[in-house]
Amino acid sequence: MPDIRTGFVVCSLLATLQSSPQQVPAETKAKPHADPAGQQDGQHDFDFEIGTWKIHLKRLQSRLTGSTTWVEFDGTSVTRKVWGGRANMDEFTADSPETNSHIEGLTLRLYKPESREWYIYWASLKTGALGLPPTVGRFNNGRGEFYDHEEIGGRMIFVRYVWSDITPNSARFEQSFSADGGKTWEPNWICTIDRVKE
Repeated sequence: MPDIRTGFVVCSLLATLQSSPQQVPAETKAKPHADPAGQQDGQHDFDFEIGTWKIHLKRLQSRLTGSTTWVEFDGTSVTRKVWGGRANMDEFTADSPETNSHIEGLTLRLYKPESREWYIYWASLKTGALGLPPTVGRFNNGRGEFYDHEEIGGRMIFVRYVWSDITPNSARFEQSFSADGGKTWEPNWICTIDRVKE
């Protein structure tokens, strides 16, 4: 069972969630915000992630500065169903002995049946704050793409999450930023996960 602290975080997340329309780059807008008519229900798209995972993370040391220095982390992620599978939550912990860095976070994913999209929220124990706006999108042919538009470092940028290479026992997640309206993307968080057998 999640500890009391996690319970408070989840209650806070659920109490403050908002579902405002998201802005995405023009050339990608059709993917996460296409007309859902005729599309398959995506409520179970994240079922593959339920369970315990060993993770390896590469994080770009400095984002949108031209940096090519990556810091590597290892850790675990535990994902649980919420609301009977219409949402899920994962607790993420990772450490980098090289830099003596520690990451502890929580991801909450909510499925919106009307638009058949997932709304993804991240909370970091370090900041103690819910990340808004949510990153919004869906899966298509086994690849998930999710977007948002937010202020980072004093400028508005596009954020993209991509889930790919999904198998029953492994997957890949990549976060990228774009400061030029989606023309180019800089990956800054690349995570590979491998299932821990029960």
